[in-house]
Amino acid sequence: MSSIKTNGAGTKDDPWVLKTPPGTSEYTMYKDEDADPPALVCIVGKTKLGYQLRAIKDLHAWLKESGDWVLLGAADEQKTPAPDTVEAWGRSEDNPVGGWYGTKKGLRGRFGMYMPPLLEALGLAELEHNARNNRMRAL
Repeated sequence: MSSIKTNGAGTKDDPWVLKTPPGTSEYTMYKDEDADPPALVCIVGKTKLGYQLRAIKDLHAWLKESGDWVLLGAADEQKTPAPDTVEAWGRSEDNPVGGWYGTKKGLRGRFGMYMPPLLEALGLAELEHNARNNRMRAL
């Protein structure tokens, strides 16, 4: 079940419209390739978060390497994520960027909430849509 608006181009003027894994909240994302580093801008209500654009390819590669379902483990920046989750990987010193994919200090968390639906929409991953404890795996 894809969570993307089919006509969204992923640009500021025509963003992807996504839903959180449980399907309870809608948000938009778009690419800002002129940012340094190139970024994904995530708008949740009036809050603007950012993640490095390379997170799409890097997360997909990590999921393929994992070879199985991985818990999302979404958590705010101030909270320690559960180990071996998408959230933990998104801020780990062992990932390809050596730390946070989030670009705005104080709002760098929630990687495990907002990135998985984008990968699903792009056809790179399969995602569960339960009320809690969702997982994803590479396609």
